[in-house]
Amino acid sequence: MIGGGSALWFCLLFALTHCGPPPRTEWKLLSDEFESSWQAAGMAEEGRVTFKDGEISLDAGEPMTGARFEAWQSARMPRSHYAIEYEAMRVEGNDFFGTVTFPVNDSHVTLVIGGWGGTLVGISSLDDLDASENTTTGNAFFKNNEWHPVRVEVRNDDLRVWIGGKLFVNVSIKGRKLSLRAGDIEKCTPFGFTTYATQARVRGVVVRRL
Repeated sequence: MIGGGSALWFCLLFALTHCGPPPRTEWKLLSDEFESSWQAAGMAEEGRVTFKDGEISLDAGEPMTGARFEAWQSARMPRSHYAIEYEAMRVEGNDFFGTVTFPVNDSHVTLVIGGWGGTLVGISSLDDLDASENTTTGNAFFKNNEWHPVRVEVRNDDLRVWIGGKLFVNVSIKGRKLSLRAGDIEKCTPFGFTTYATQARVRGVVVRRL
């Protein structure tokens, strides 16, 4: 039988170890909470990057412009089994916009949207092949000055991407080499958005555990 003092101590220990706040499941990255965690990526000859009213605006760079979110690790955000949702708009130009770089386990990859002349979609890089060369390559027409909803799902063994509700990427990453294309895109880690010679807007960025 547990004595009175021991019973009280046992209950207190149980409460401290089992009754804490539940783990966080959602992060709204363009809310006031994370405003200070965003900055321009620092790419060579990048355009102006502004953060206002829950939206990122990226002016055209020569050639690239990037915005980086730095608080992924400090906010204890997941690196697997999570989803990213956002909307992206290409305002002017005819190349990639709303392109997102994000963590996958111990690596990072980039989802290219509207690249290589305005239509290419794909993951860069898989087994050292970029978005125009690997099995995730797809094509779509993206009209300027329209919002395009994007959903990315990062699971233990696969990646999935929907744009405008249509599934564009559904690829196994088990045993695959995941990496970034060499160059300024690396400045968007651990999470960020990039454009190529285009003006773009991004809004509604949410990360959720799956």
